[in-house]
Amino acid sequence: MRYQLNTVHGVAEVASIGGLVREYQIDLDPQKLFAFNISTARVMDAVKASNRDVGGRLIEQADAEYLIRGQGYVKSLEDLENIVVGSDMCGNPICVKNLGTVQLGSAIRRGLLDLDGKGEAVGGIVVMRYGENAKEVIGRVKEKIKELEKGLPPDVRLRVAYDRSDPISRAIETLKDNLLEESVIVSMVVLIFLLHFQSALVIVLTLPISVLIAFITMKLMGVTSNIMSLGGIAIAIGVLVDAGVIMVENC
Repeated sequence: MRYQLNTVHGVAEVASIGGLVREYQIDLDPQKLFAFNISTARVMDAVKASNRDVGGRLIEQADAEYLIRGQGYVKSLEDLENIVVGSDMCGNPICVKNLGTVQLGSAIRRGLLDLDGKGEAVGGIVVMRYGENAKEVIGRVKEKIKELEKGLPPDVRLRVAYDRSDPISRAIETLKDNLLEESVIVSMVVLIFLLHFQSALVIVLTLPISVLIAFITMKLMGVTSNIMSLGGIAIAIGVLVDAGVIMVENC
């Protein structure tokens, strides 16, 4: 699925983790190599030469051009077994199957992925491009996953282990709640102790305008609006309230 997810706008790469990488394996028998007087390098060269597509020239016929191409990629174990490495003294072909065993196996493992301590799983990490909007990219990835799930086998299901959109949404909601709560509480405190509506209005307007100026400055300087920056703004709201209350009280 990583190739399809790589096509999503804003995705830099999809790093796969866990599982086994399937590969063709040729286990050569040293005694058979010695008996046929064939080196390991010769077998490797024969396999490389037999596992490739070869392009030819063009044939012009009846005002039409036909492209000649030889398709020679290995598609099964039998294709590898029947690769000719050389010939014996009688002219009989020596194939790979005469020199060892051809089988399907797994590549050397560099790690594994465990899901909730319940067993091994196969996963992928979607890496976002620098400067992209994380929430929008995650939304596009989710839409793509829904499309891909329709083509999965019945016994295979895709599960999201970590989703950045949830903490992003909660950080935005926290900022909104802080602005609203601070505005209401400060307004009530000023109205109760000073009995002056205009003074309370000054403090209420200071909070959203200050946050707006902060976002405009971040936009001009290319600073992204992430969890850290939103958390800093939320903390700064308390300082703005203190400063507003002190200035109003002094006036």
